[in-house]
Amino acid sequence: MRTAGIILAGGRSTRMGGDEKSLLTLGGKPLLRHVLDRLKPQVTTVVLNANGDPSRFAAFGLPVVADKTNDWPGPLAGILAGMEWAAGQNIPHILTVPADTPFIPGDLAAKLSAASVKAGAIAIVASEGARHPVVALWPVSLKSALAQFLAHDGNRKVTSFADRHGAVSIDFPKLALNAAADPFFNVNTPDDLAQAEAILKAMPA
Repeated sequence: MRTAGIILAGGRSTRMGGDEKSLLTLGGKPLLRHVLDRLKPQVTTVVLNANGDPSRFAAFGLPVVADKTNDWPGPLAGILAGMEWAAGQNIPHILTVPADTPFIPGDLAAKLSAASVKAGAIAIVASEGARHPVVALWPVSLKSALAQFLAHDGNRKVTSFADRHGAVSIDFPKLALNAAADPFFNVNTPDDLAQAEAILKAMPA
């Protein structure tokens, strides 16, 4: 399955004091680099969704696509931007991952692709019984439906759109560590960043 990986970095990082969260250092390298290194081998190509001056990401060598709206509608705007980019490249699916989830599994794309093909629907990850709807595989054919949803529905929840289109959830186990850790742990606050450092140190070399 040809798939574009879309790393979502379009948020305002308010809980990090407005700092560029994706460029914060974890284990000596930016959060974005951790996500990119895990995602790139799993997909056809990788694109970054980010707003503002794209030159701050030049070192990563990624195409950068911005939201088409300035009213900060949340992750769905980044998902739509990714769909529109992929449609222009004739890529039928996108796999979205936030830029603050440095521990995504190496079999993420394979498991979601298998589920999506079987169900013919959006495939969303879950762990410990909780869904993480921003980590998902999306058919690009839903591009027009998503644009209409954002323009007219007034509902910005990822799950609302996904469930409307028959999303399925795929469970992933915890990370193989001495301490239980969620593979979709995301870094929102300075305390989260410190916890991510501890998780990283506990991971096998």
